[in-house]
Amino acid sequence: MRAPFVIRDRSVPEVLRSSLTLGLTSFGGPVAHLGYFRREYVTRRGWLDESTFADLVALCQFLPGPASSQLGIAIGTRRAGIPGGIAAWIGFTLPSAIALTLAGLLTSSTDLSGAGWVHGLKLAAVAVVAQAVWAMAGRLAPDWTRRAVAVAAAVIALAWTTPFSQVAIIAGGAVIGRLVLAAPTPVATGPEPSPVSRRIGVVCLTLFIALLLGLPLLRAADGQPIALFEAFYRSGALVFGGGHVVLPLLHTTVVDPGWVTDDRFLAGYGLAQAVPGPLFTFAAYLGAVSAPAPNGLPGATIALGAIFLPSFLLIFGALPFWDWLRESVGFRRALAGTNAAVVGILLAALYTPVWTGAISAPIDIAVAAGGLVLLLTGRVPPIAVVVLSALAGQVLASA
Repeated sequence: MRAPFVIRDRSVPEVLRSSLTLGLTSFGGPVAHLGYFRREYVTRRGWLDESTFADLVALCQFLPGPASSQLGIAIGTRRAGIPGGIAAWIGFTLPSAIALTLAGLLTSSTDLSGAGWVHGLKLAAVAVVAQAVWAMAGRLAPDWTRRAVAVAAAVIALAWTTPFSQVAIIAGGAVIGRLVLAAPTPVATGPEPSPVSRRIGVVCLTLFIALLLGLPLLRAADGQPIALFEAFYRSGALVFGGGHVVLPLLHTTVVDPGWVTDDRFLAGYGLAQAVPGPLFTFAAYLGAVSAPAPNGLPGATIALGAIFLPSFLLIFGALPFWDWLRESVGFRRALAGTNAAVVGILLAALYTPVWTGAISAPIDIAVAAGGLVLLLTGRVPPIAVVVLSALAGQVLASA
């Protein structure tokens, strides 16, 4: 019988050290994170080869949640079992989570609506999301069929703004992909023994579904702690594409019910671009500044744990079955349609709330366009664009 997980000597501390290095230095968002991970784990440490790395990337792109964080969890789990996966997440997440929690605590009692630097952060968000749309469209919608799926998804996302519209759009993309699109060529790899047993995998997948269905019932019968946990768990469980794609779902989750103001939301999103590590730690900031109790440090802890919990359950649940699933032609077709729909959802988010919440004058367009040009050169890190945009916003407010 296969053990639930395998721990190699000194592997867990080794995983923690390497992931902490990535958590302190990985600027640039989800796409850039994949490059950092490849350099650290494939080139530098040799923990896995190119084909296995590509295979794990495909798995994490298929699952809902933050792809780069899930990739780190998967690599850590492969290296040192379930404790290694947890250590990989702690190292990669902790630096940005601390920074954004502190930012939330420092700004929670301050009126940010008129601050020039906050407006500059909103303009930085326009540039960052536009660059993400451009990059993802090139990878995930390279032909006109998938571009059509993306455009249709964007139109539907703009016209149908409900908490579950993303799920329906993703499902529609999967159906279209299964029926119409060609299956991408799979990466040729040999079977890898799973560090997680199938029994543990089934338990994790069952718990994932049970929480997704049961938390809304508990939320109706309980107070704000359950409501906060349920809202962020749902965001982590239902968003496909990770990274910037979580923006519209989080906006619906915390701004529409009045938990967080739109100004504070977009300011925090801009701040999230200035720290390394996963963008999903934006949840820690939102939990700290949310209107209902608990907020502050308890709110940040609840929101952060809730939004990442689905990633653990899905990675531990999927690893034992991935070798079987990736051989399916129908699955690869559905995945192609899902990825194209993700591009459309992000395109819709670029318009609202990002563009509509930041652009109010021609000079705003110029600042955002300048930031986008700097990002597209590939020579200017996102943190520099964020700082320059914040300074530009402050200068414009003082003029």
